[in-house]
Amino acid sequence: MFIFQTGQRRCYDEEGRVVPCMGLGQDGEIQTGIPLPERRFRPVGEGIVKDMLTGLEWAQDAAINVFPQSWEDALLFVKSLNERGFQGFNDWRMPNRRELRSLLYLEAKNPCLYPGHSFINVFHGWYWTSTTAAINTRYAWYIHLGGARMFYGRKDQECMLWPVRGESDLVLATGQKGCWNISGQEIPCENTGQDGEYQAGVKWPNPRFLHKGEVVEDRLTGLFWTRNADISGGMVSWPEAFKIVRELNSKELGGFSDWRLPNINELESLVDCSKHSPAVPEDSCFKNVREFYWSSTTSIYDPPWAWALYMFKGATGVGLKRLRNFYVWAVRG
Repeated sequence: MFIFQTGQRRCYDEEGRVVPCMGLGQDGEIQTGIPLPERRFRPVGEGIVKDMLTGLEWAQDAAINVFPQSWEDALLFVKSLNERGFQGFNDWRMPNRRELRSLLYLEAKNPCLYPGHSFINVFHGWYWTSTTAAINTRYAWYIHLGGARMFYGRKDQECMLWPVRGESDLVLATGQKGCWNISGQEIPCENTGQDGEYQAGVKWPNPRFLHKGEVVEDRLTGLFWTRNADISGGMVSWPEAFKIVRELNSKELGGFSDWRLPNINELESLVDCSKHSPAVPEDSCFKNVREFYWSSTTSIYDPPWAWALYMFKGATGVGLKRLRNFYVWAVRG
Protein backbone atom coordinates (compact mmCIF):
# COMPACT_ATOMS: atom_id res chain seq x y z
CA MET A 1 0.00 0.00 0.00
CA PHE A 2 1.47 3.34 -1.04
CA ILE A 3 -1.39 5.70 -0.24
CA PHE A 4 -1.43 7.90 2.84
CA GLN A 5 -4.41 8.66 5.03
CA THR A 6 -5.88 12.06 4.19
CA GLY A 7 -5.92 13.10 7.85
CA GLN A 8 -9.71 13.42 7.92
CA ARG A 9 -11.11 12.25 11.25
CA ARG A 10 -14.65 13.64 11.26
CA CYS A 11 -17.73 13.15 9.08
CA TYR A 12 -20.00 15.80 7.60
CA ASP A 13 -23.46 15.90 6.07
CA GLU A 14 -24.37 17.63 2.81
CA GLU A 15 -24.89 20.92 4.66
CA GLY A 16 -21.39 20.72 6.11
CA ARG A 17 -22.43 19.87 9.67
CA VAL A 18 -20.35 17.44 11.74
CA VAL A 19 -22.26 14.17 12.21
CA PRO A 20 -21.54 10.75 13.82
CA CYS A 21 -19.45 8.65 11.44
CA MET A 22 -20.72 5.15 12.11
CA GLY A 23 -22.13 3.46 9.03
CA LEU A 24 -21.70 6.41 6.67
CA GLY A 25 -18.75 5.08 4.64
CA GLN A 26 -17.08 8.49 4.64
CA ASP A 27 -13.32 9.03 4.72
CA GLY A 28 -13.54 10.16 8.36
CA GLU A 29 -15.02 6.78 9.32
CA ILE A 30 -12.90 4.44 7.18
CA GLN A 31 -9.55 6.30 7.42
CA THR A 32 -7.83 4.01 4.93
CA GLY A 33 -4.17 4.35 4.05
CA ILE A 34 -0.80 4.56 5.75
CA PRO A 35 -1.29 6.19 9.19
CA LEU A 36 0.23 9.63 9.73
CA PRO A 37 2.81 9.67 12.56
CA GLU A 38 2.24 12.06 15.49
CA ARG A 39 5.66 13.70 15.15
CA ARG A 40 5.67 13.78 11.42
CA PHE A 41 8.01 16.71 10.73
CA ARG A 42 11.37 17.10 12.46
CA PRO A 43 14.11 19.71 11.94
CA VAL A 44 17.33 18.02 10.77
CA GLY A 45 20.11 20.56 10.68
CA GLU A 46 19.72 24.25 10.07
CA GLY A 47 16.91 25.21 7.72
CA ILE A 48 15.81 21.66 6.79
CA VAL A 49 12.76 19.68 7.94
CA LYS A 50 12.42 15.94 7.40
CA ASP A 51 9.08 14.29 6.76
CA MET A 52 9.26 11.17 8.91
CA LEU A 53 6.47 9.58 6.88
CA THR A 54 7.93 9.89 3.38
CA GLY A 55 11.63 10.37 4.16
CA LEU A 56 11.78 13.52 2.03
CA GLU A 57 13.58 16.62 3.29
CA TRP A 58 12.13 20.09 2.70
CA ALA A 59 13.40 23.62 3.08
CA GLN A 60 12.10 24.83 6.44
CA ASP A 61 11.31 28.21 4.87
CA ALA A 62 8.35 27.59 2.57
CA ALA A 63 8.87 31.03 0.99
CA ILE A 64 12.54 30.67 0.23
CA ASN A 65 12.16 32.47 -3.09
CA VAL A 66 10.42 35.35 -1.23
CA PHE A 67 8.16 36.28 -4.15
CA PRO A 68 6.15 34.22 -6.67
CA GLN A 69 8.02 33.35 -9.87
CA SER A 70 7.28 31.88 -13.28
CA TRP A 71 7.78 28.12 -13.59
CA GLU A 72 10.97 28.59 -15.60
CA ASP A 73 12.40 31.10 -13.12
CA ALA A 74 11.53 28.79 -10.21
CA LEU A 75 13.44 25.93 -11.85
CA LEU A 76 16.41 28.27 -12.34
CA PHE A 77 16.16 29.35 -8.70
CA VAL A 78 16.55 25.72 -7.61
CA LYS A 79 19.65 25.47 -9.78
CA SER A 80 21.08 28.51 -8.00
CA LEU A 81 20.44 26.84 -4.63
CA ASN A 82 22.44 23.82 -5.76
CA GLU A 83 25.25 25.94 -7.18
CA ARG A 84 25.78 27.60 -3.81
CA GLY A 85 25.24 24.38 -1.84
CA PHE A 86 22.15 25.53 0.04
CA GLN A 87 22.25 24.17 3.63
CA GLY A 88 25.19 21.97 2.61
CA PHE A 89 23.50 20.12 -0.25
CA ASN A 90 23.45 20.39 -4.05
CA ASP A 91 20.62 17.95 -4.84
CA TRP A 92 17.59 20.17 -4.25
CA ARG A 93 14.76 19.99 -6.78
CA MET A 94 11.31 21.35 -7.41
CA PRO A 95 8.92 18.66 -6.10
CA ASN A 96 6.76 16.75 -8.53
CA ARG A 97 3.03 16.90 -7.95
CA ARG A 98 2.84 13.75 -5.81
CA GLU A 99 5.78 14.82 -3.66
CA LEU A 100 4.23 18.21 -2.94
CA ARG A 101 0.78 16.73 -2.51
CA SER A 102 2.18 14.26 0.05
CA LEU A 103 2.41 17.17 2.51
CA LEU A 104 -1.34 17.82 2.47
CA TYR A 105 -3.41 17.22 5.59
CA LEU A 106 -7.08 17.37 4.70
CA GLU A 107 -8.43 18.04 8.19
CA ALA A 108 -6.80 21.49 8.17
CA LYS A 109 -6.84 24.67 6.10
CA ASN A 110 -4.77 27.84 5.77
CA PRO A 111 -2.41 26.01 5.64
CA CYS A 112 -3.53 22.44 4.90
CA LEU A 113 -0.56 20.96 6.75
CA TYR A 114 -0.20 18.54 9.65
CA PRO A 115 -0.72 20.28 13.03
CA GLY A 116 2.50 21.19 14.78
CA HIS A 117 4.54 21.21 11.59
CA SER A 118 8.01 22.81 11.77
CA PHE A 119 7.84 24.99 8.66
CA ILE A 120 7.86 28.79 8.50
CA ASN A 121 6.40 31.30 6.04
CA VAL A 122 3.92 28.92 4.46
CA PHE A 123 2.05 30.89 1.79
CA HIS A 124 -1.68 30.15 1.68
CA GLY A 125 -1.68 30.11 -2.10
CA TRP A 126 -0.31 28.32 -5.15
CA TYR A 127 3.01 26.41 -5.25
CA TRP A 128 4.64 25.08 -8.41
CA THR A 129 5.38 21.43 -9.05
CA SER A 130 7.89 20.13 -11.60
CA THR A 131 5.16 18.19 -13.43
CA THR A 132 3.88 19.47 -16.76
CA ALA A 133 0.15 19.19 -17.50
CA ALA A 134 -0.23 16.55 -20.22
CA ILE A 135 -3.49 18.10 -21.41
CA ASN A 136 -1.63 21.31 -22.35
CA THR A 137 2.16 21.27 -22.12
CA ARG A 138 2.33 25.07 -21.86
CA TYR A 139 0.91 24.55 -18.38
CA ALA A 140 2.32 22.96 -15.21
CA TRP A 141 0.64 21.57 -12.10
CA TYR A 142 0.40 23.65 -8.96
CA ILE A 143 -1.10 23.07 -5.50
CA HIS A 144 -2.89 25.52 -3.22
CA LEU A 145 -1.45 25.28 0.30
CA GLY A 146 -4.41 27.13 1.76
CA GLY A 147 -7.16 24.83 0.54
CA ALA A 148 -5.32 21.80 -1.00
CA ARG A 149 -6.70 22.07 -4.54
CA MET A 150 -4.47 20.84 -7.37
CA PHE A 151 -4.83 22.29 -10.85
CA TYR A 152 -2.59 23.60 -13.62
CA GLY A 153 -1.63 27.06 -14.84
CA ARG A 154 0.42 28.71 -17.56
CA LYS A 155 4.13 28.33 -16.99
CA ASP A 156 4.55 32.09 -17.35
CA GLN A 157 2.27 32.66 -14.34
CA GLU A 158 3.90 33.32 -10.97
CA CYS A 159 3.68 30.91 -8.03
CA MET A 160 5.75 30.06 -4.98
CA LEU A 161 8.46 27.39 -4.78
CA TRP A 162 9.16 24.86 -2.02
CA PRO A 163 12.37 22.86 -2.66
CA VAL A 164 12.76 19.22 -1.68
CA ARG A 165 15.58 16.69 -1.62
CA GLY A 166 15.98 12.96 -1.03
CA GLU A 167 14.16 9.85 -2.18
CA SER A 168 10.99 8.25 -0.87
CA ASP A 169 10.01 4.59 -0.99
CA LEU A 170 6.37 5.52 -0.33
CA VAL A 171 5.52 8.39 -2.70
CA LEU A 172 4.37 7.09 -6.08
CA ALA A 173 6.05 8.21 -9.32
CA THR A 174 3.75 10.37 -11.43
CA GLY A 175 4.22 8.48 -14.71
CA GLN A 176 5.66 11.51 -16.49
CA LYS A 177 8.75 10.79 -18.60
CA GLY A 178 8.98 13.77 -20.97
CA CYS A 179 10.00 17.41 -20.52
CA TRP A 180 8.62 20.60 -22.09
CA ASN A 181 9.64 24.25 -22.15
CA ILE A 182 7.51 27.26 -21.27
CA SER A 183 6.11 27.30 -24.83
CA GLY A 184 4.96 23.68 -24.55
CA GLN A 185 7.61 22.31 -26.91
CA GLU A 186 9.11 18.96 -25.94
CA ILE A 187 12.81 19.23 -25.07
CA PRO A 188 15.56 16.88 -23.85
CA CYS A 189 15.14 16.30 -20.11
CA GLU A 190 18.81 16.49 -19.12
CA ASN A 191 19.54 19.31 -16.67
CA THR A 192 16.00 20.69 -16.78
CA GLY A 193 15.10 19.85 -13.18
CA GLN A 194 11.68 18.70 -14.36
CA ASP A 195 9.67 15.70 -13.20
CA GLY A 196 10.48 13.88 -16.45
CA GLU A 197 14.20 14.12 -15.71
CA TYR A 198 14.11 12.78 -12.14
CA GLN A 199 11.03 10.52 -12.38
CA ALA A 200 11.20 10.38 -8.58
CA GLY A 201 9.02 8.03 -6.61
CA VAL A 202 7.99 4.39 -6.42
CA LYS A 203 8.26 2.83 -9.89
CA TRP A 204 5.22 1.20 -11.45
CA PRO A 205 5.07 -2.57 -11.99
CA ASN A 206 4.55 -3.87 -15.50
CA PRO A 207 1.77 -4.65 -16.00
CA ARG A 208 0.32 -2.36 -13.37
CA PHE A 209 -3.30 -3.52 -13.67
CA LEU A 210 -4.78 -7.02 -13.77
CA HIS A 211 -8.46 -7.70 -14.26
CA LYS A 212 -10.59 -10.72 -13.49
CA GLY A 213 -14.21 -10.41 -14.45
CA GLU A 214 -15.65 -7.16 -13.10
CA VAL A 215 -12.72 -6.42 -10.76
CA VAL A 216 -9.38 -4.74 -11.57
CA GLU A 217 -6.35 -5.05 -9.28
CA ASP A 218 -3.86 -2.18 -9.13
CA ARG A 219 -0.57 -3.97 -8.44
CA LEU A 220 1.09 -0.66 -7.52
CA THR A 221 -1.23 0.33 -4.67
CA GLY A 222 -2.83 -3.02 -3.80
CA LEU A 223 -6.32 -1.59 -4.30
CA PHE A 224 -9.13 -3.28 -6.23
CA TRP A 225 -11.46 -1.21 -8.42
CA THR A 226 -14.69 -1.99 -10.24
CA ARG A 227 -13.84 -2.51 -13.89
CA ASN A 228 -16.92 -0.46 -14.72
CA ALA A 229 -15.86 3.10 -13.85
CA ASP A 230 -19.47 4.33 -13.92
CA ILE A 231 -21.37 2.17 -11.44
CA SER A 232 -23.87 4.98 -10.89
CA GLY A 233 -24.92 4.96 -14.54
CA GLY A 234 -24.85 8.74 -14.60
CA MET A 235 -24.10 11.75 -12.43
CA VAL A 236 -25.39 11.71 -8.85
CA SER A 237 -25.17 13.75 -5.64
CA TRP A 238 -22.71 12.92 -2.86
CA PRO A 239 -25.33 11.29 -0.56
CA GLU A 240 -26.57 9.24 -3.52
CA ALA A 241 -23.01 8.04 -4.20
CA PHE A 242 -22.82 6.31 -0.80
CA LYS A 243 -26.23 4.73 -1.35
CA ILE A 244 -25.11 3.32 -4.71
CA VAL A 245 -22.03 1.73 -3.10
CA ARG A 246 -24.20 0.14 -0.39
CA GLU A 247 -26.41 -1.34 -3.10
CA LEU A 248 -23.29 -2.66 -4.85
CA ASN A 249 -22.31 -4.49 -1.66
CA SER A 250 -25.75 -6.02 -1.34
CA LYS A 251 -25.20 -7.52 -4.82
CA GLU A 252 -21.66 -8.72 -3.90
CA LEU A 253 -20.04 -7.57 -7.13
CA GLY A 254 -17.11 -9.89 -7.92
CA GLY A 255 -17.94 -11.88 -4.80
CA PHE A 256 -17.15 -8.99 -2.44
CA SER A 257 -19.31 -6.94 -0.09
CA ASP A 258 -16.71 -4.46 1.16
CA TRP A 259 -16.77 -1.95 -1.69
CA ARG A 260 -16.59 1.72 -0.70
CA LEU A 261 -16.38 5.20 -2.11
CA PRO A 262 -12.64 5.99 -2.45
CA ASN A 263 -11.04 8.85 -0.58
CA ILE A 264 -9.39 11.56 -2.66
CA ASN A 265 -5.86 10.14 -2.22
CA GLU A 266 -7.01 6.77 -3.55
CA LEU A 267 -8.70 8.36 -6.56
CA GLU A 268 -5.66 10.51 -7.33
CA SER A 269 -3.42 7.42 -7.30
CA LEU A 270 -5.04 6.31 -10.58
CA VAL A 271 -3.75 9.35 -12.48
CA ASP A 272 -1.00 8.90 -15.06
CA CYS A 273 0.58 12.33 -15.54
CA SER A 274 1.69 11.46 -19.06
CA LYS A 275 -1.94 11.00 -20.17
CA HIS A 276 -5.13 13.00 -20.44
CA SER A 277 -8.74 12.57 -21.55
CA PRO A 278 -8.73 10.34 -19.53
CA ALA A 279 -5.55 10.57 -17.43
CA VAL A 280 -5.34 6.83 -16.71
CA PRO A 281 -2.54 4.41 -17.65
CA GLU A 282 -2.86 2.60 -20.97
CA ASP A 283 -2.96 -0.85 -19.33
CA SER A 284 -5.73 0.06 -16.88
CA CYS A 285 -8.42 -1.99 -18.73
CA PHE A 286 -11.28 0.03 -17.19
CA LYS A 287 -14.60 0.56 -18.95
CA ASN A 288 -16.76 3.69 -19.07
CA VAL A 289 -14.19 6.10 -17.63
CA ARG A 290 -15.94 9.42 -17.02
CA GLU A 291 -14.70 12.95 -16.45
CA PHE A 292 -15.67 13.67 -12.81
CA TYR A 293 -15.73 11.44 -9.70
CA TRP A 294 -16.88 11.85 -6.12
CA SER A 295 -14.53 10.95 -3.29
CA SER A 296 -15.53 10.13 0.29
CA THR A 297 -13.49 13.11 1.58
CA THR A 298 -15.12 16.36 2.66
CA SER A 299 -13.47 19.69 1.84
CA ILE A 300 -12.59 21.23 5.22
CA TYR A 301 -12.13 24.55 3.45
CA ASP A 302 -15.91 24.53 2.84
CA PRO A 303 -17.65 21.42 4.30
CA PRO A 304 -20.83 21.55 2.16
CA TRP A 305 -18.42 20.55 -0.61
CA ALA A 306 -16.55 17.26 -1.11
CA TRP A 307 -13.34 16.43 -2.92
CA ALA A 308 -13.60 15.16 -6.48
CA LEU A 309 -11.19 13.95 -9.16
CA TYR A 310 -11.35 15.50 -12.62
CA MET A 311 -10.21 12.41 -14.48
CA PHE A 312 -9.82 13.86 -17.97
CA LYS A 313 -7.44 16.52 -16.65
CA GLY A 314 -6.02 14.63 -13.65
CA ALA A 315 -6.89 17.50 -11.29
CA THR A 316 -8.33 17.45 -7.77
CA GLY A 317 -11.13 19.90 -7.07
CA VAL A 318 -14.40 20.06 -5.16
CA GLY A 319 -18.12 19.70 -5.82
CA LEU A 320 -21.21 20.85 -3.93
CA LYS A 321 -22.50 17.71 -2.21
CA ARG A 322 -26.17 18.28 -2.93
CA LEU A 323 -25.73 18.63 -6.70
CA ARG A 324 -25.75 15.73 -9.17
CA ASN A 325 -22.49 16.67 -10.83
CA PHE A 326 -20.19 13.63 -10.50
CA TYR A 327 -19.97 9.89 -11.14
CA VAL A 328 -19.22 6.97 -8.81
CA TRP A 329 -16.33 4.51 -8.96
CA ALA A 330 -15.98 1.94 -6.18
CA VAL A 331 -12.82 0.57 -4.55
CA ARG A 332 -11.94 -2.09 -2.00
CA GLY A 333 -8.81 -3.25 -0.20
